[in-house]
Amino acid sequence: MLRINERITIEDWELTEQFVRASGPGGQNVNKVSTAVELRFEAERSPNLPAPVKARLRRIAGRRWTKEGALVLQVEDTRSQARNREIARDRLAELIRKALETPKRRIATKPTLGSKKRRLKAKKERGEVKALRGRVEPD
Repeated sequence: MLRINERITIEDWELTEQFVRASGPGGQNVNKVSTAVELRFEAERSPNLPAPVKARLRRIAGRRWTKEGALVLQVEDTRSQARNREIARDRLAELIRKALETPKRRIATKPTLGSKKRRLKAKKERGEVKALRGRVEPD
């Protein structure tokens, strides 16, 4: 069981771990031991996450979100399988915590009178510069 906060926990049946061979440094050991972990979280089917949190999680996850509604994290940071597993679970918990935060609503504001005047003045000056670029008539 993975504890996210005091109200949300992820059950073991929602997580699937698969160990694969990692690329990178490790000498001969890299060819023999499967140290990289692929953590799969069935987020769409999770009863512990509310719908708005799932929607935000989908947006945050990006390419890591599958068509089936699962979140797939791959970790091959260390040469230790146990440490990679720990890192993957921490990253999943962090993503879910980020999705739990409701975004602040934007309040629409009107431009100030000064900013409108500055904008129009800049447009007029730019128009005058462009008007002077016309063909020069010989005398």
